Amino acid sequence: MGKKVKFAIIGCGRVAPKHAESLKKIAHVELTVVCDKNEDRAKSFAEKYDCRYYTDYKELLKKEKDVDCISVCTPHAYHAEITINSANAGKHVVTEKPMAMNLEEADKMIAACKKNNVKLFVVKQNRYNKPIKKLKEAIDKGRFGKIFYGNTTVYWSRPQEYYDQEPWLGTKADGGVLMNQASHHIDMIRWLMGDVESIKATTGTLTHKIESEDTGLVILKFRNGSFGTIVATTCVFPHNLEGSVTIMGTKGTVKVGGVALNKMDIWNFEDWNNDDEIIKTSHNPPKVYAFGHLEFLKEVVESIEKNVPPKVDGEEGRKTLELITNIYKSAKFNKEIKL
Repeated sequence: MGKKVKFAIIGCGRVAPKHAESLKKIAHVELTVVCDKNEDRAKSFAEKYDCRYYTDYKELLKKEKDVDCISVCTPHAYHAEITINSANAGKHVVTEKPMAMNLEEADKMIAACKKNNVKLFVVKQNRYNKPIKKLKEAIDKGRFGKIFYGNTTVYWSRPQEYYDQEPWLGTKADGGVLMNQASHHIDMIRWLMGDVESIKATTGTLTHKIESEDTGLVILKFRNGSFGTIVATTCVFPHNLEGSVTIMGTKGTVKVGGVALNKMDIWNFEDWNNDDEIIKTSHNPPKVYAFGHLEFLKEVVESIEKNVPPKVDGEEGRKTLELITNIYKSAKFNKEIKL
């Protein structure tokens, strides 16, 4: 294809290099410009990736007419505003998790993209991890028999210094462990297990001096009759221990673990076949944090080039946000919430 798909990254913080490094590896893609309110950070990022930079994203949208897609990598509270303004400027949008801080914002983002006939992509990079893809494939093939239970566990470490490095980290606007660190894992359990019928949750701030929760426990009932649990904390000492998802059925049990849903810990099925021994020992490459973004952004580029619907769009991102929002509601009012 002759024309390159041109990207801009808004927000040059911790997650932005995952986008930049992935885009470098995709054919007929060009990172042309970046933006960050911190000029030193924007300039340094632009020099590293050989592109232009701005400190005002609205100026970028006004002047950079040939940009096709915006990657929103800012603090969570700015996702909605930047997405809506980018859509109004005629740009496709990739937004990091969570797509918004509430459902009203998410609905406005979806509406703005539909109105301007642009695509909205929500980053769910863990869906592209090799063990997760094998797990989803087994579910779709019915190899588990009747699935009766699913769990996701996030045993991660975030010392107080982590929260102190930026004024917005650990605030209500940023969201706690459930909205932030465990967002992808909550998406995973919903994506694998299906629609949720009810939620009972409790949260607490146990070891950190922050506004938001650092620990959350959730009991789920799914519409298909199965049960589920979510356990998430950033209090683990001294480093990240586990990021996992476990699915149990009458004919199969699978646990994808590792630190970030990257290692096949358990793979057992009644209908064992020749491929299962290979799958049982499979895991992602060492650089687990870069793998999913590359595969996800490849699909973004394909969707733009071929004008086909996104596989993970705003509506899909909204489903996970709705679940997280109701988890917080359950914890706040200490009651079971029906969806």
